[in-house]
Amino acid sequence: MLDIERLSTTQPDFEARLNALTDWDDGATHGVESAVADILARVRAEGDAALVDYTQVLDGHTVSHARELEVPPARWQAALDALPAADRAALETAAERIRAYHEHQRPSSWESTEADGTRLGQRIRPLERVGVYVPGGKAAYPSSVLMNAIPARVAGVAEIIMVAPAPGGEVLPMVLAAAAVAGVDRLFLVGGAQAVAALAFGTDTVPAVDKIVGPGNAYVAEAKRRVYGHVGIDMVAGPSEILIICDGQTDPEWVAMDLFSQAEHDEDARALLVCPEARYLDDVQAAMERLLPDMERSEIIRAALARRGALICVRDLNEAADVANRIAPEHLELSVVEPERLAEAIDHAGAIFLGRYTAEALGDYCAGPSHVLPTSRTARFASPLGVYDFCKSTSIVYCTPSGARSLGETAVRLARAEGLTAHARSAAYRIEAD
Repeated sequence: MLDIERLSTTQPDFEARLNALTDWDDGATHGVESAVADILARVRAEGDAALVDYTQVLDGHTVSHARELEVPPARWQAALDALPAADRAALETAAERIRAYHEHQRPSSWESTEADGTRLGQRIRPLERVGVYVPGGKAAYPSSVLMNAIPARVAGVAEIIMVAPAPGGEVLPMVLAAAAVAGVDRLFLVGGAQAVAALAFGTDTVPAVDKIVGPGNAYVAEAKRRVYGHVGIDMVAGPSEILIICDGQTDPEWVAMDLFSQAEHDEDARALLVCPEARYLDDVQAAMERLLPDMERSEIIRAALARRGALICVRDLNEAADVANRIAPEHLELSVVEPERLAEAIDHAGAIFLGRYTAEALGDYCAGPSHVLPTSRTARFASPLGVYDFCKSTSIVYCTPSGARSLGETAVRLARAEGLTAHARSAAYRIEAD
């Protein structure tokens, strides 16, 4: 019997049970925090020597020098050339779709001129060097290479440094092939908090970057949190999550498999189904019980559903949208008759998948938008990874003598009100110049 929680909005303790289900402890326990602090400090102080040691101790991969952690581009290309034709075509098709989507996100510089000649504007420039962390613990993710690196390439980032763990020194050939397709510049087989430290502080072998992007485990998340400010980060990502709103008319096996598609990531993944039809929830649970024994990662799925899964009965689809907004899911499927209409009621979601035929898995691989999305309710204020994450803006101000006088009068009054005399006199000098 599948162990998965059943909830209903009519239950008097629904709010408390929903909060318990959706609250997320990101794993930053004292043990994780202490271990990460030690790793960051040691890599910052010892550089390559620390990377060599951690690679042996944590990844079971022995190297004599950190230079051996770098994979030359010729090996990436060889991996790409060795792929079966259909696999290479899939990788290249996905890359092209991701690239085309993100071309629409290019921000533009702008400038405006006022009547007295004062000019105001915003200048957009790409970051110079970014680090892309590609996870590789319980699974390897060539798709994450594409989803992180291609938006950076579209933004015009000059150099992309990729890091990926390689337990036992092994790395999936398709991950190497994805690096070639995505246009990565350098690739190092190092993972965990030590990889984040190397990217943040730099070593003799691994160059320091301006920003680190890409998800990882609790140690990676804690390391990114701690180095923020020294470098930029995209987000502190939690486990994957999916919420499906269904009207009860989609094939139950389709919905069951969509829930599995996120639950198979790891035991902390969250998979939720919201529907106004209690009988349909029974049908989906029965479908999950039929399908689960044949899944390669059945034990991970089973554990995730028991810990963070739920079948939630609501009064109607309007209430379903309210529940979704409270959860602010990473992935939201609207498997209903009029998905566009229901989508209008959704304010908080990392990505919305409209209609019965739009499986969330398409977004994970090849639809176009990056699959690096806000998790753990951060979709209330955060956005998917995009070109804008790899750009910075600079404000531009130019004053003519006339503009300096008119703006100066306002600045002087505000500066004096704040008691900042030097500010006031700095602006006043320009007023008095004529």
